[in-house]
Amino acid sequence: MIGLSLGCTLLTGLAVGAGPDLVPDLPSFTHPRGYVAYRAEPAPVIDGRLDDLAWQAAPWTEEFVDIEGEQMPAPLHATRAKMLWDDECLYVGARLEEPHIWATLTERDSVIFHDNDFEVFIDPDADNHQYYEIEINALNTVWDLRLVKPYREGGPALNDWDIEGLRTAVHIEGTLNDCRDEDRFWSVEMAFPWTALAAYSRVPSPPAPGDQWRINFSRVEWDTVIDGIDYVKVAGRPEHNWVWSPQGTIDMHRPETWGYVQFSDAEVGTEAFRPDPTYAGRVVLQRIYYAQKAYHQAHGEWARSLDALGLAYLTHEAVAVGPTMELDALDGWFATVTVGHDGGETKLRIRADAFLTAAPAR
Repeated sequence: MIGLSLGCTLLTGLAVGAGPDLVPDLPSFTHPRGYVAYRAEPAPVIDGRLDDLAWQAAPWTEEFVDIEGEQMPAPLHATRAKMLWDDECLYVGARLEEPHIWATLTERDSVIFHDNDFEVFIDPDADNHQYYEIEINALNTVWDLRLVKPYREGGPALNDWDIEGLRTAVHIEGTLNDCRDEDRFWSVEMAFPWTALAAYSRVPSPPAPGDQWRINFSRVEWDTVIDGIDYVKVAGRPEHNWVWSPQGTIDMHRPETWGYVQFSDAEVGTEAFRPDPTYAGRVVLQRIYYAQKAYHQAHGEWARSLDALGLAYLTHEAVAVGPTMELDALDGWFATVTVGHDGGETKLRIRADAFLTAAPAR
């Protein structure tokens, strides 16, 4: 049995019998972190400082953790973020504590994570496809790209795609590329026009109050040493990956694990985040998806039944119907599950390339 945490509810009804030879050793899924974004009144000035009245009122997220989860060592430096919105834009602000602030890349759409950076990932409709990635370094150099599918499904990453109207700024509390002193932090401010985010989304943009989108933040940090007057990466050491909502593995491109932002027009601090009532069903389908990926890798074909995957007893107390799975000439295979909740029932469907849809059950 694998326990899944949904808010304060323990999801203990999920039986995974596929066996360690088929199903990857995934950590238990817990409900991702959630944040309530309030309206920006007035809109902030994009200068990187996060000192506007709207930013001062907005709550911080939890501090970032290691991408593999809170069981890993805590990050060396604290990182937190905030979000706001209005009729024109989604606003993201972040503060990255850092005693030695450095950056080298100045050309747009460089591979920014070769520097220390801050990253934003947005999947408006939570379908695991057509999502946005934005990276920025302390020089305010941006890499914005669109993923048609996750890399494990072939991507591709479209680097020539730009977020039209994107505004960004960086503020440095200290000095840049000067190893003779110690710095305090650098902060990032971004404004994403809803018109740009609407381009590949199947949900309204701007959202309505109460709507939820999938979003996550990542910080890449390299170990460095001081060589004369320069910062030099420590040879042979991989980067640190610190995130808001952890993935359980070193792979940011698992949109099903990203956090949730809930949009509110209420007074700041008066609205509670609501866990996604379909999340248990999403977990069930993702378990089938990863089991099928492993089965196909081992056998060169898709499993024809849940029983072949060892998932014949896969279920959860929130599941009203299913799960069911069948092969499909177009999609390879697909699986469905119907989840009951206070608002009725929702039918979820996932196919072989991880595309997941949700619709009211009939």
